[in-house]
Amino acid sequence: MTDIASLYRDTDATGLARLVKKGDVTREELLEAAVERVRATDPLLDYMAQDCLDRAQAQAAAPLPESPLAGVPFLVKDLGINIAGVRTGSGSRYLEHLPVTNSLFVDRADAAGLLTFGKTATPELGLTVTTESIANGLTRNPWNSGRTAGGSSGGAAVAVAVGTVPLAQASDGGGSVRVPASCCGLLGLKTSRGRIPLGPGKVEDWNGLSGIGPISRTVRDAAAFLDVFAHPAPGDRVRPAAPEGGWLEAIRHKAPRLDVGLMLTPYSGDHLDPDVHGVVHDTALLLGRLGHSVREARPDVDWAAMMDANVTNIAICTARTLATHAELVGHEAAPESIEKITAMWRHIAASRSGEQLQAAIASFEAAAIAVDSFFESHDLLLSPTLAKPPVELGVLHLDQDDPSRFGAEFSAFSPFASLANISGCPAINLPLGTSHDGLPIGVMLMAPFGREDLLLQIAAELETEVPWAGRRPHI
Repeated sequence: MTDIASLYRDTDATGLARLVKKGDVTREELLEAAVERVRATDPLLDYMAQDCLDRAQAQAAAPLPESPLAGVPFLVKDLGINIAGVRTGSGSRYLEHLPVTNSLFVDRADAAGLLTFGKTATPELGLTVTTESIANGLTRNPWNSGRTAGGSSGGAAVAVAVGTVPLAQASDGGGSVRVPASCCGLLGLKTSRGRIPLGPGKVEDWNGLSGIGPISRTVRDAAAFLDVFAHPAPGDRVRPAAPEGGWLEAIRHKAPRLDVGLMLTPYSGDHLDPDVHGVVHDTALLLGRLGHSVREARPDVDWAAMMDANVTNIAICTARTLATHAELVGHEAAPESIEKITAMWRHIAASRSGEQLQAAIASFEAAAIAVDSFFESHDLLLSPTLAKPPVELGVLHLDQDDPSRFGAEFSAFSPFASLANISGCPAINLPLGTSHDGLPIGVMLMAPFGREDLLLQIAAELETEVPWAGRRPHI
């Protein structure tokens, strides 16, 4: 391994940007180090979906802007993010297209001097919490190649875990930032509803449940990500307040003493793995030693109503996406051109009405009110991110014949994540433990709407106590 390669793998994004600004390393050297990691690891783990190295090389030759991330190689997810002239595949054989304009997010990445050189793998339309598809193959967990890397931002998580990039863009409509971060031993931040614009031409995804967030190794990189991307855009109707001075400035201040609710039992009643229980329990004890108050409590929500509403919302949004693409390409998706669970969502949508969609949105609003009421007496909610360590590949893929089994396996694996999406609140996965056989276990903290600053402050405190950035898979 060359000195540049070692430096690249051992330094976070904000650290690399500082080295570029000082002239200690060039953007071209960092980009070559990133490409070398792709060559060494992607054939084994299958986490890259699209390549656009030429545009990153051109970006590296442009003047260096003032930005906390300028000069850093970067990857975006191959779902919901368009790069002009670069295929958007959405993890699908049917949904691929060639956009002619950038997403606003990509324009902001370019303006910040990030070197976007590719797109990461996702399952079809992001519809599951693993990253497996007929179109792209199996994205493997770098800690154990027979296990899932999580999803739907599994490609992004693997890229960060193996050191291809120190920081990647991800998105989260039901855990899709936090789940792969947990599976791969990383920080993953699901942002507040409306925090990062989705445009142009789009204000919300999945009726507000889905949003953009970072996967990173360090807290300060997640803060820098928000400093670059978390600014309003025309059309935004939800604009959460930002901390004075920005997010990097916010994490320089210690979190106050916090009242933390502890949720160890999922609303679904699904079993919690003993290793997961132990890691969350140890985190609760650590927070207590740091001076915070932790006691068992959880929001009083109607879980069954929320899940029924979620089914209606996902089904109708999926059907609408398929219909919109059919208008673009001139033909509907044949059953053999989409995966079986995707087809199931389209089938469910055909039986749901506009009135049922409105009822679903009303259920989401009731859940948001219940969560806000909980946060009147608590500062944070602590829970597992997942009920189990990473499961075997093949359990949660979309091309299977038994929807009931798929739903049961999904719930048993990820019964905690969707509350943050439905309520619109921010939530963070922190890589605070491992299973008895060495697999990453993440812990989740959820905060009131708009309080990413609080999550990042407590994350920085925990990062100091339990340093995790140097914990890497051997690949």
